[in-house]
Amino acid sequence: MSSSSKSNGVRAKSHSKNPKAIVLFSGGLDSTTCLYQAIQDGYSPIALSFDYNQKHKQELKSAKKITKLLEVPHLIQKLNPEFFQGSSLTEKKIKVPKNSLGHSEIPNTYVPGRNILFLSFGVSLAEGIGAQRLYIGVNALDYSGYPDCRPEFIKAYSDAIRIGTKTGSEGHPLEICTPLQFLDKKEIVLLGSKLGVPFSMTHSCYDPVGGKPCGKCDSCLLRKKGFQEAGVPEK
Repeated sequence: MSSSSKSNGVRAKSHSKNPKAIVLFSGGLDSTTCLYQAIQDGYSPIALSFDYNQKHKQELKSAKKITKLLEVPHLIQKLNPEFFQGSSLTEKKIKVPKNSLGHSEIPNTYVPGRNILFLSFGVSLAEGIGAQRLYIGVNALDYSGYPDCRPEFIKAYSDAIRIGTKTGSEGHPLEICTPLQFLDKKEIVLLGSKLGVPFSMTHSCYDPVGGKPCGKCDSCLLRKKGFQEAGVPEK
């Protein structure tokens, strides 16, 4: 983890004196921007990914490539698929909606309790190793309407770990850091470009075909919108 990224932005230098941070890391555009932001903020990050029986593993493949590029530690926690039912991201019989961006109802790509569980694993790891921050790429503007991405959820969860952890009870609670919370996709792309995020290495599609983005799911449409509005190439 001592060498640098090949990009022109953030350099992934880690020193023992740097404070530690956990980054919940899927390998997508948002979480990769968070990882680069954590490094820019002066933290020595550990990337934490999850294998929860997703229909595809393209994001995890991207996560492995990006963490290898940056030479940051990368943990992949495998979770029992029984805990992640009822979502089109995990069940083959449920189809991922296409061209449905902007609908008011919460889409079936919502995975029950996903961020609650992911954050819980992150908190446990962070408190155990003495990390000061836990980064998560939730967003309340250009997103699919997931309730576990909203500011009120993050605030409530922060209150819970302040009350329910040793570090919190001693007056040094873990900080949940959400650098993308109030950015639209255009702004996220611009931030990622400034940080030197290797956009072509990230993967955002919910329903890839042959490893390539479908171009029609909510995530693909939001990503395309962000790059077009920012005037930044994906490659």
